[in-house]
Amino acid sequence: MFTGIIEAVGTIKAINVNAQGARLVIDTNSLDMSDVKLGDSIATNGICLTVVDFNNAKSNGSYSADVSKETLQRTGFASYQVGSKVNLEKAMLASTRFGGHMVSGHVDGVSEILAINNNGNSIEYWLSMPSDLAHYIAEKGSVTIDGTSLTVNALAENGSSGKFRLTIVPHTVKETIFAQYQVGSKVNMEVDLIARYLERLLTKSPEADQARTSNVSEAMLLKAGFMK
Repeated sequence: MFTGIIEAVGTIKAINVNAQGARLVIDTNSLDMSDVKLGDSIATNGICLTVVDFNNAKSNGSYSADVSKETLQRTGFASYQVGSKVNLEKAMLASTRFGGHMVSGHVDGVSEILAINNNGNSIEYWLSMPSDLAHYIAEKGSVTIDGTSLTVNALAENGSSGKFRLTIVPHTVKETIFAQYQVGSKVNMEVDLIARYLERLLTKSPEADQARTSNVSEAMLLKAGFMK
């Protein structure tokens, strides 16, 4: 699990394509790797990747990770190149300050930057909502963009298509790769984890209905404060 609070920005040093997918070498001198072991997870642009090698350079913050074909198809990694910058976050500890929201590192889809506008000292980004994910995105709800925990500030929906707005403060621009985004940039998106599980509970299959009866209902969620 992750919090969506980016710890460092890394650089893709090598991409080695193979029959199973690809192996990436990520170079960063600003991420503390002293407590990272082989098999640990590092969210790389929001994708939970397993450290498989330190390339004899652990002290310099270099590690390798394998990317499956499934990950290549569902994320923006297919368009990454050697030299691309990526957001990095190590897996959270039980003692970690929970500054963002619950992030699994399992990307749901790819969104596109539609517009970038200055607003005071902040920057507003409008992003596309993939039609199969739009119902998970709520105003003032959480969304993860390239591993960064963010709040949705506004929605603009038109039938099955739509877009949502993010307001990015200077600190976030400085500490992440947001500064490199342009109109047309593709970004990894993970929707709110709780929303996915609530949907599963409320819209379970007929087979599941026959197997058991759920106590979860819209009335119960309203009473508990999960809905308004």
